[in-house]
Amino acid sequence: MNTWFDTGPATNSRSFCFRKKADPMRYTTLAALLTCSWLAMTATAAAQQGATGDGFISTTLLNRYGLETAWTAQAVLNPSRDKVSHLVLDEELLYVQASNGIVTAFDTETGVRAWAIRLGSFDEPSFPAESNENMVMIVVGTMMYGIDKRSGNIVWTLRLPGAPSTSPSADATQVYVGTLDGSVYAYSLKKIKELYSDRKLPQWSHEALVWRYQASKEITSPPLTSGRTVNFASRDGSLYAVSPNRRELTFQFETDAPIVAPMAQWGDVQYLASEDSTFYAINAVNGQVLWEFIAGLPVRTSPEVVRGNLYVHPDRGGLFCLNAADGVQKWWQPRMKEFVAVANDIVFARDDNKDIMMVSAMDGRTVGRLPTGRYVRHVSNDRTDRVYLATNTGRIAAIRFRGRDFPVYHKHPERLPLLPEFAPEIPAIPDAGLPATEPVQ
Repeated sequence: MNTWFDTGPATNSRSFCFRKKADPMRYTTLAALLTCSWLAMTATAAAQQGATGDGFISTTLLNRYGLETAWTAQAVLNPSRDKVSHLVLDEELLYVQASNGIVTAFDTETGVRAWAIRLGSFDEPSFPAESNENMVMIVVGTMMYGIDKRSGNIVWTLRLPGAPSTSPSADATQVYVGTLDGSVYAYSLKKIKELYSDRKLPQWSHEALVWRYQASKEITSPPLTSGRTVNFASRDGSLYAVSPNRRELTFQFETDAPIVAPMAQWGDVQYLASEDSTFYAINAVNGQVLWEFIAGLPVRTSPEVVRGNLYVHPDRGGLFCLNAADGVQKWWQPRMKEFVAVANDIVFARDDNKDIMMVSAMDGRTVGRLPTGRYVRHVSNDRTDRVYLATNTGRIAAIRFRGRDFPVYHKHPERLPLLPEFAPEIPAIPDAGLPATEPVQ
């Protein structure tokens, strides 16, 4: 708004000056902008309060919850170009697969780099590694590699007949892999080693093929073995179970929608989720449905089973904790999005901001929160009680509770190495005539 102001009779003629009147809305808007800026800076400062200079959680905040950083390390990659593609864990090694094709293996307890090896070429598609007690298997492009876990040396290389769609899996005698055309291939491990020793691989890969099973659509879950069957899921909405040696169909379980999430297994029970928002527990040997759970939303990520609890996270549906035996819901946390780990009866999971929420494994009550900064990647750890976080550029950090120098093995407790037994300390006998002293605590 414009206003004329009379400047008074300074001379014989009246003078006027044209001045712009202050607009109250302008100052209101300015005040609002300043307030928003202040709130944004306050929120940023609050988020960074628990972070260190490299964006990791501060020691002070970890101490508040009885946690500590066990180790940090850097995977072999070029941070300016490459990114972490997959993080996979077993009881001994943590595998970091990068987009440059390099796989770096770290000791899970010390963070010492065990080995690093390049597979395939730059930016070639890969699938998460799968390991057993002696070997780690990785599919890169149309090649499958068998690597000795201890040395990092390639034991064999196999050329797949089609475009893969799953990670490999193996039992004592065979290795299995699913493909985009709906096929599952079973290869003899013994024959693979023979062909590799004779320098016939990968050209003669077909000689190691034991059988092929054809489903109608893409295989979406790495085949799981129960000893008596090999089970795999397809986008056609079916779970197939075939005999390991003769490829005979043992049973087929059909759902009303595609199955896109990898399955989980606990003993002879397999858990699978369908796009019809239903979650199933099925006997892996005979196909009997043990129980169902209606999640209300599609489940597109693998569930995790830890100490008798089943953790299911539907799309935008929070995190459910179910009894793995009967499917009874124990609790639901709407803010949790991705399972991370369980330690000391505390469940660690990501929230909407990619930070770590901590809740009680008993009732889902919130215990605390850890801002993770640039550490936006993690391992969904159903193996041990450690928390493993990573940046996209390959910086790895392991977290544990203070005093937990030895891990708790959830999935395979029989693999826990024998721990040293220390004889109890016997107080020294004091010299005669001298007063006894208290033992040092």
